[in-house]
Amino acid sequence: MSFNFGDMIEAVEAAIPGDRIALAHGEQVVDWATLRRQSNNLAGALIERGLQPGDRFAFYAYNSADYLVALMACWKARGTHVNVNYRYVADELAYILADSDATVLVYDARLRDCVSEVVDRSPLVRTFVEIGGSDEPPAFAVRFDDLVQGEGSPVGIARDPNDRFFIYTGGTTGMPKGVVWTHSELNAIGLAVAATQGLPVPSSVEEAAAFAAANPDYPRTVCGPPLMHGTGLLSSYGALLAGGFVATLPSRSFNPVEALDAIDKWQANRLIVVGDAFARPILEALDAEPNRWNVSSMRLISSSGVMWTQGVKDGLIRHMPDAVCQDNFSSSEAIGMGASVTSKDGTVETAKFMVGPRCRVLDDDDQPVVPGSGVTGKVVLAPPNPVEYHKDPEKSARTFRVIDGVRYTVSGDFAQVAEDGTLILLGRGSACINSAGEKIFPEEVEEALKLCPKVDDALVFAMPDPKWGQAVAAVVQSDGFDEGAARDVLRHKLAGYKLPKLIVATGESLRAPNGKADYAKAKQLAGVA
Repeated sequence: MSFNFGDMIEAVEAAIPGDRIALAHGEQVVDWATLRRQSNNLAGALIERGLQPGDRFAFYAYNSADYLVALMACWKARGTHVNVNYRYVADELAYILADSDATVLVYDARLRDCVSEVVDRSPLVRTFVEIGGSDEPPAFAVRFDDLVQGEGSPVGIARDPNDRFFIYTGGTTGMPKGVVWTHSELNAIGLAVAATQGLPVPSSVEEAAAFAAANPDYPRTVCGPPLMHGTGLLSSYGALLAGGFVATLPSRSFNPVEALDAIDKWQANRLIVVGDAFARPILEALDAEPNRWNVSSMRLISSSGVMWTQGVKDGLIRHMPDAVCQDNFSSSEAIGMGASVTSKDGTVETAKFMVGPRCRVLDDDDQPVVPGSGVTGKVVLAPPNPVEYHKDPEKSARTFRVIDGVRYTVSGDFAQVAEDGTLILLGRGSACINSAGEKIFPEEVEEALKLCPKVDDALVFAMPDPKWGQAVAAVVQSDGFDEGAARDVLRHKLAGYKLPKLIVATGESLRAPNGKADYAKAKQLAGVA
C-alpha cells in the first residue's frame, strides 16, 4: 500500500464536498475547497522557491487554521514536517533549525522578533513565511496570505510513502531530538487501530478517500492542545485525513469556555485534551453551568502524554453520557502502546492500560514479564517504529533495539503486568527516584496525591537526602490544602518509603501551555535544585 499523506489529502479533497467545513479558529472558517486551493498554492510557491523533496519544513507558530493549511502544503510539496515549540527563545529556535537542516520556516507574526534574531544564524533556511500580522513582513520574509493566492492547481508531483515526518520531542534531559517517522509507518499504525476497532481497512489511497466521503459521522474535532506537540498534531491530521473538521482555540493558554463553545457551535464529536490540566477545567465549567452548552454530540474525549485522573473522567461522562474517555499510552517515538477507556458502562483504574497488540513488557533479561508476577519490566513496542533519532546514532541504538529478531522501540517507560494482562504503568526510568536502593516512580505518587482532598494537580521529583541519597518531594496545586489529611490518604495508598518527605502547596498551575508537566517550575517552588 503506497500511502503518502500528500496523496491521501489530495484524494480526500477530491472526494469531500467543497463546502464542508474543514478548519475553524475563532471567527476564521475554512471549507474544504479553500483548504485545497490555499494549500496547493502554498505548495507550488515553495517549490518555485527551491523546496526539494525531503527538505525540512519547520513550523514555529501558535494554533491557527493557517498552521494546518501549511501542513497540508508541506505534504503536497514533499517537505518533511519539523515542529518547533513556540515557547523557545532565539538560541533554542536556532538549534532546532540547524539540527533539522530546515530550509523553510513558517512562523507566527507575533514571534517575529525571535525569528529576526536567528535569520543570520540559519543559512540553510531559504524561505521564511509569516502567518498573521497586520503590517508588512520584514525584508527576509514573505506573507503567508500572499503565497496562498491563485487558482489552486495541484502541484502534480509523484510522492513516496517513505517520505519523512519529524516529531521533535524535548524528553527529560538534554536538547530536543527529532524522531524520524515515515508516512507509511505512521499510516500503518492508524490502519492497525482501525482493524482492531472493526472499521474498514482501505487497501489504497482512493479507497481511504471513499471511506472518508461515505462516513456520515466523520470526525468533528475540537483540538485543545498546541499543534506544535504530537497529541494535537497527530489528532488533527488524523481528522483531516478522514475527511473531517478541526477547530483550534484562539487563546494562547487553554480556555475551557472556548472549548465548550466550540463543541456547542460545531456539534463536535471529538475533543482532544492533555490529561487533567485540560479536562478538569472543562469539568468545573460544566459543573458550574450544566445547562449552558449542548455537548450531547460528543462521542470521544481523547488524551495522551500524561496520566488522567479517574474522577475527572467519570465527571465528564456524567455530562456527556454517550462519550468515552480514551487515555492513550503513547510517546513521540512509541505510538500506540496501550489505552485505558472509560464509558458510562464501566471504568478502568487510572494508570491501568489495555496492552496494544504491538506492546510487550520485558524483564532485565529481555524475557516477557509473567502476568501477575509483580515484576517490573521495560515497555517495548514492536513495528511500525521510527527510522531513527535524527543525527543521534547512539540514542537510536539504545532506543531502537533488535530483540529475538524483532526491532523494538524501548520506550523508557516501566510497568508491571496484572493477572488479567493489563499493563500497570509506573513511570519513566529517567525520572525514577532512588531512595536507599528502592525505586520510586513519580507518576505513582502523583496519582495518589491527586486522590487527596482539594488537590487539583501534583508533580513529584527527587530531592537530595543525606541519609537515603534521594527522597520524594512533591508540589501540589491546591486551594486550601490540608497536609495532614493528604498524608492520611497517602499512607493507605503507598508504601512508607514512597511517601513524600516534602510537600509544598501552590495556587499556581504546574503545567506548560501544552498541558505537560513543568517540573522546572515545581522544583523552583519547592526550593529543590
